[in-house]
This record gives sequence, C-alpha cells and structure tokens, in this order.
Amino acid sequence: MSSGMDDLEKKIGKVPKIFKKLAETDPDIHEMILRLDQYIWDDGALSRKTKKLIAIAIAASMRDQHAIKAQMAGAKNLGVTKDEVEEALRVAYLLAGMPAYVNGKVIEEEIM
Repeated sequence: MSSGMDDLEKKIGKVPKIFKKLAETDPDIHEMILRLDQYIWDDGALSRKTKKLIAIAIAASMRDQHAIKAQMAGAKNLGVTKDEVEEALRVAYLLAGMPAYVNGKVIEEEIM
C-alpha cells in the first residue's frame, strides 16, 4: 500500500476495496482524492478529532452502516473516547432523530 493509502487507513480505519482498485484503474483520480482527503482531515480551525466526531454524526444521520464503522474505527485510532462519540450521537439525534442515534449506538458498542 502507498504512503497515502497507509495514511488513509489510519484515518478511516479501513480503506474500501473499491478505492484500492481505483489506484489501479484510475491512478490520477485516486491521487487527487488522496490529496483532497489530506486537505480536509488535516488539523486547521478544527482538530482532526473534532472533524472525526462530525463525520460520525453525519454518517449516523445518513444511517450509513459502512461509513459509521469506518469513521468510528478511525476515531478510535485518534483516541476519541466513547463519551465524545456519545455527545456527537446526541447532536445527530437532536437533528436527525432517534434512528440516527440508535444506528450510531449499535456500532459504538461494537467498535469503541
């Protein structure tokens, strides 16, 4: 795996197979996505941990099981705590409803 892919795996926990294949089928777009990913996730006004909590809340709101698992695995790698995830899921609950909260809680129990 390339250095960019290694960094991506550390951030999101697991690189989807389709993205790994993209490195072979369209290396230019793959490289652009990696650069954009690096730009988005780098610490800025928001820390990487804060961005990860936002991503967890968004994934839970979308009820995207794969994304929730990937974001939580990456959060765990960053030292995000279960209490921090709980608070992010409460925000998702307030804005997206009970299904988003339950969806996130089930995966939180699996991963965190």
